[in-house]
Amino acid sequence: MFHKEGQKLILISFFLVAIIVLAAHYYIDINWLKLLIQITALVFLIIILQFFRNPKRKVLKSFDEILAPVDGKVVVIEEVEEKEYFKGKRIQVSIFMSPINVHVTRYPASGAITYSKYHPGKFLVAWHPKASEENERTTIVIKTPKFGEILYRQIAGALAKRIVNYAKVGDSAHQGEDAGFIKFGSRVDLFLPLDSAISVKLNQKVIGAKTCIASLPIKDEER
Repeated sequence: MFHKEGQKLILISFFLVAIIVLAAHYYIDINWLKLLIQITALVFLIIILQFFRNPKRKVLKSFDEILAPVDGKVVVIEEVEEKEYFKGKRIQVSIFMSPINVHVTRYPASGAITYSKYHPGKFLVAWHPKASEENERTTIVIKTPKFGEILYRQIAGALAKRIVNYAKVGDSAHQGEDAGFIKFGSRVDLFLPLDSAISVKLNQKVIGAKTCIASLPIKDEER
């Protein structure tokens, strides 16, 4: 299954690859060169197909957990000052996506969307410390039943030139469902309440809509 954001590019790629393969077959007499061109064209098509893949995932929805919004690797877990919306301290968990990861953004929690804003900006490499504040990005806030408001931010990288965000203020977010797409490698930041029980570690690989990023804190009476 492929994401709708890639349908046009996939069709164009199929068309171009078919032309190249047929042209090489009929107009190039040097066998090794013909084969090289055809294989290169097919590899290009495979790369496009794998980039826009959108695997179906059965989501075990829970108000007690924040799930990974994307596939990738955890590159930041730290307490920071979130300046755009909360204007206060939050725990930031950042997930970096390489070009070979699934690039679908999924809602990390269920709730009401209270904030959604696009920011034009730079295209620093996604792991740059200032990427969260200076790169092209979208910021989305979900008001959840148990965690209160949480924020996630789609961030463009050096290669990612297009961020797609479906979240609109007033809409309902459903944990694990399609929330957007980032084209060609980037990262997503989560900003969570300080008392959230973080469930992941640095450099851990996570799966969107599957891996638990954080859960509710254990209260003293529950210990």
